[in-house]
Amino acid sequence: MKLSQFRYHLPSELIAVRPVQNRDESRLMVLNRKTQSIEHKTFKDILDYFGDGDVFILNNTKVFPALLLGEKEKTGAKITVFLLRELNSEARLWDVLVDPARKIRIGNKLYFGDDDALVAEVIDNTTSRGRTLRFLFDGPYDEFKRTIEMLGKTPLPEELQRIRDIEPEDKERYQTIYAKNEGAVAAPSAGLHFSRELMKRLELQGAAFAEVTLHAGLGNFRAIDVEDLTKYKMDSEELIIEEETAQLVNKSKDARKKVCVVGTTTMKAIESSVAISGNLNPYKGWSNKFIFPPYEFSIANSMITNFHLPQSPMMMMVAAFAGYDLLIKAYKEAVAHKYRFFTYGDAMLII
Repeated sequence: MKLSQFRYHLPSELIAVRPVQNRDESRLMVLNRKTQSIEHKTFKDILDYFGDGDVFILNNTKVFPALLLGEKEKTGAKITVFLLRELNSEARLWDVLVDPARKIRIGNKLYFGDDDALVAEVIDNTTSRGRTLRFLFDGPYDEFKRTIEMLGKTPLPEELQRIRDIEPEDKERYQTIYAKNEGAVAAPSAGLHFSRELMKRLELQGAAFAEVTLHAGLGNFRAIDVEDLTKYKMDSEELIIEEETAQLVNKSKDARKKVCVVGTTTMKAIESSVAISGNLNPYKGWSNKFIFPPYEFSIANSMITNFHLPQSPMMMMVAAFAGYDLLIKAYKEAVAHKYRFFTYGDAMLII
């Protein structure tokens, strides 16, 4: 398929600027692949679709406060640093993006926080925007991480940052309630709809939750710049699937129960480690899997996702799972019914 096939008209006012007050009260569009039907519900209504023996697969990655606002030495120029990945904890080396990139050179020092609580030195220029920073911090590692936590801001996607400032509430709301393994710079947004109460009620109905960890990176939001999708390469992201998760998922799959993937990052994770038998394997490593139509999925038979921006890799994956024609029909209906799109937007259940 071609990039241009994933264009659609999205009025800017339909991009959700803030989350709904209660996580599980967003709207829910239900797509039935067998009947090609579309229903309009509330997220809490997923209780009507799942029961005993069914399993939800969640991405338990935790977003860290990856945005640092600082100043360049001597000139005092304002610099934004986006922490992408820790390269070496002992040496305090980080792979980062800086903005504006043109003002930063190797050897420059950057200062963050009052009284220059944190200082970094640029030691490598890797791409037009990418850099490697060494943080000049003499204290213990735990103290260094606490300083990052104190100074860092929630890394909302750029599309939202252009609309509004990052707010204190984002620290809690741009995080799933089951987040535990820190390392993501982007939230697995389909999971933002789950409340503790809803998860408890699903468990009381006999459903189980299996967890994977895929540390979502900025590649999920990077614009695809090739028309031929077979030529596009996704960024690599760290992935962990434990033995316990594989066993739980395979048990439900073998019993022909519902296996529901929560979010595109979770789908990417499980499709990156499939046995010849079609079951899920444990895995520790990296994945740069890019899923677009046509694609044959091995494990999940249902999926919860958000409404994604035009021509995004997330939209393409969902089109592969739902079916391209049904998804385009659903997106047109979502626009007509004024569903809320993107990270803080409404949800879709595909069965």
